[in-house]
Amino acid sequence: MLIRHFCRQSQGVIPLCVPPRFQACHPQLPSSHDASLLNAIIKYVARRIITLTTDFGTCDHFAGTMKGVILGIAPNAGIVDISHEVQPFEVPGGAFTIAQAYRYFPRKTIHVVVVDPGVGSTRRPLLAEMAGQYFIGPDNGVFSMIFAREKAKVRHIANERYFLHPVSRTFHGRDVFAPVAAHIAAGVPPAQFGKSIDDYLRLTFDQPTRTGKRAWTGIVLQADRFGNLITNLHIEAFPNIRTRPFELNVGLQTVTRLALTFTDGSPGDLFVLVGSSGYLEVAANQASAAKALGCGAGSPVELSIY
Repeated sequence: MLIRHFCRQSQGVIPLCVPPRFQACHPQLPSSHDASLLNAIIKYVARRIITLTTDFGTCDHFAGTMKGVILGIAPNAGIVDISHEVQPFEVPGGAFTIAQAYRYFPRKTIHVVVVDPGVGSTRRPLLAEMAGQYFIGPDNGVFSMIFAREKAKVRHIANERYFLHPVSRTFHGRDVFAPVAAHIAAGVPPAQFGKSIDDYLRLTFDQPTRTGKRAWTGIVLQADRFGNLITNLHIEAFPNIRTRPFELNVGLQTVTRLALTFTDGSPGDLFVLVGSSGYLEVAANQASAAKALGCGAGSPVELSIY
């Protein structure tokens, strides 16, 4: 059970939730004059980061409401918006977004991902522990790219004690995922939320399919804000594209040039480059390849290397 200690700040008194590890080390908490202990406690509580990745956009109340729920339970949590502009219903886009970001956050970070076209159905809410961090979201494959990379311990979130009630059938971001994240930030152990499972959904949308000796099919994982088409073709799997002729068919066009930077070529020219994520991207100099080709997330691509 969390205990409470108080410190004075200006004219007020602030309640602090002291994590169990401090209780064990300091069963007899000293007075508020022990600034070193209080500073350690404040530092521990304040550094619990919760990230949000959703397809909610920013014109509605959804993302803000989730933040309110989190701060109501864990007022010292630091909330980071990774993105609320994942294309609606595009699970691969959400998976790509969180897979690119999580490695740059410190241990114990709590990631909430809500790209959830199956909200209210029989799909399960999950809590996964991977890479020293926590991941909370629907069991719909949105963590597949991280599952493929990291060792995972996954739980089915089933303890409704930590939900907001009544639970809406259309807004589990508010009623399930946000409060669970906040309770973890407040010190509730993962085991309290549900039993471990191993039948969670792992999709393979990030893996291209070989269709010939020198041919592969893939998809566009995401079209970013600049209109660059990020494919699921990773340079580690296709290093020969740097030295051999190739054709990348996307939309109704075939792209055959590999560029090093976005400024290679004239404005509007289409080319392939290796993006910061390591995936091959179809891009245009100071223009949107997505608009030029009429393509977006989920569009097929075909690669041939000669």
